[in-house]
Amino acid sequence: MSGQIDLGIDTFGDVTHEPSGEPTPYAQVIREVVDQAVLADQVGIDAITLGEHHRDDFAVSSPETVLAGIATKTSRIRLSSGVTVLSSDDPIRVFQRFATVDALSEGRAEIIVGRGSFTESFPLFGYQLQDYEVLFEEKLSLLAELLTEKPVTWEGTTRPPLQNQEVYPKSHSGRIPAWVGVGGSPESVVRAARYGFPLMLAIIGGPHERFAPYADLYRRALDQLGTPQLPIGVHSPGHIADSDEQAIEEMWPHYEQMFGRIGRERGWAPVTKEHYLNEVHHGALVVGSPDTVARKIAGAITSLGVTRFDLKYSTGPMPHATLMHSIELYGTKVLPMVREMVAEAVPA
Repeated sequence: MSGQIDLGIDTFGDVTHEPSGEPTPYAQVIREVVDQAVLADQVGIDAITLGEHHRDDFAVSSPETVLAGIATKTSRIRLSSGVTVLSSDDPIRVFQRFATVDALSEGRAEIIVGRGSFTESFPLFGYQLQDYEVLFEEKLSLLAELLTEKPVTWEGTTRPPLQNQEVYPKSHSGRIPAWVGVGGSPESVVRAARYGFPLMLAIIGGPHERFAPYADLYRRALDQLGTPQLPIGVHSPGHIADSDEQAIEEMWPHYEQMFGRIGRERGWAPVTKEHYLNEVHHGALVVGSPDTVARKIAGAITSLGVTRFDLKYSTGPMPHATLMHSIELYGTKVLPMVREMVAEAVPA
């Protein structure tokens, strides 16, 4: 591992709560996401990533629309989706929307596509869940062609063929960076390599080093395909406060609410404080003071050999002001420490 380390943040536009306990209106949550991105830009964070969801607990259903708003109020931060649920979208429209964001941001747009761990978009947009695999495979293949910005000739089973088709607008940058986000499926890792996409590992449980075999599999797949090595990134949830104790206690009730609900929907065991603390101290959760968080992120980067780390800083109904303080600490304190720690860990 060598070269530049990119450090970003992620959010799904988690619906926060007002002091009264009432949910914040969706429109206000979306405006607050823009404010969070503006602060991230000001404090030197490299990228902000917005995840697409179609549920009542997340306000962002159209990441690129929010990113377009952010583009006009920022100057340097990269603007990414994470993920765009490609299986239930149209790759041509995805390309066009991100080419538009790329224009507004003067070349700062990027795409992270995935199959999506939530499936609400399938019935919403008229797709069948039994087509989950073929939809993603074919649409990723088409997106790979579109990203070349050359005339596209493509044929599959999920849409009519294209013959020498130009797609507009062309991007500002000439090629929009695009990644594939995966949650631990070896097949998804190999697919990303086969189509030449950088890999974003979503690690939300268990120690980061446990995912080293996926990073190694990706590198081996690229070698076997004769493709030059491509970047690998990591996405993990967390929270930063002035002290470890404050960060742990601030995050816990929101983590319990968010993951408790998801767990009930998926038949998981109830979320306990013991489980939460184990994830904080030994697992994927990146929670604590700036020094503690920097050490954990640097450890993840060096153990996996990745060049990008994105912190999913929003957790359920955690208040906007708390999120803003976490972002400020991440940019002003954590980022410089991580870069120094990683530089010291890598031989010259």
